[in-house]
Amino acid sequence: MKQGLRTVAATRYVMPLREGGSLPGLVEASDDGMYVVKFRGAGQGSGALVAELVVGEFARLCALPVPELVFIDIDTVLARSEPDDEVQALIVASAGLNLACDFLPGALPFDAALLHRVDPMLASAIVWFDAMMTNIDRTARNTNMLWWHRKLHVIDHGAALYVMHAWDGYEERIVSPFSAIRNHVLLPIANDIEAADTQLSQRFTPEAIATVLEMVPNEWWPLGRRWQEPAQARAALQDYLVRRIAAPRAFVAEVLRARSLI
Repeated sequence: MKQGLRTVAATRYVMPLREGGSLPGLVEASDDGMYVVKFRGAGQGSGALVAELVVGEFARLCALPVPELVFIDIDTVLARSEPDDEVQALIVASAGLNLACDFLPGALPFDAALLHRVDPMLASAIVWFDAMMTNIDRTARNTNMLWWHRKLHVIDHGAALYVMHAWDGYEERIVSPFSAIRNHVLLPIANDIEAADTQLSQRFTPEAIATVLEMVPNEWWPLGRRWQEPAQARAALQDYLVRRIAAPRAFVAEVLRARSLI
């Protein structure tokens, strides 16, 4: 698997993307690419960037169609030409290293009316993955998927791994069945969950988990009252993921139960 993310420098702030609550922005970078930037200074805090990076890279490990993620360095000079006070403040608060994903020009939001175009095995893999990662999005109201070049792409994982935002009692929540999976937009066609479980669970080795978590910059780990050092937060998430993937997986049983009720 890849051992790290590329780093680019932001050269021009193009426009805000106001669909999400975190106010991501479209930014041009030093490699002439266009990226959707998730800012460290946004209201959700750096924990959302940790989830975005970790879940996005595990999606790649599972061969799910996810746009490339990169580190992007933000200079406060970008704020000078931005007339919006809110955007100016966001850029200034996010100076330094942030996270961005490749912009897919012309991509359309996925709609449930397109279910018949999605391969059921891919749907099964995405549903399994989102249950593993406790992703509360990917519902009919907020699919967080794009249709681009006749292919499905999964995006926006900042709301996944909600353990990042509530560490108290996390040990008991490791075996959560994740009942919210019943609202997943792809659940009706995810008809091979067992095969997805067999294939994808093998990719979450302790070594692979450690490799992905090592990609996260130390300054991004949310600490608060529970942790005093980034290494403690990293170790806790390592423990959470290693134990969550261990058999028997309650979230798989919950997906199958939700499927039986359709």
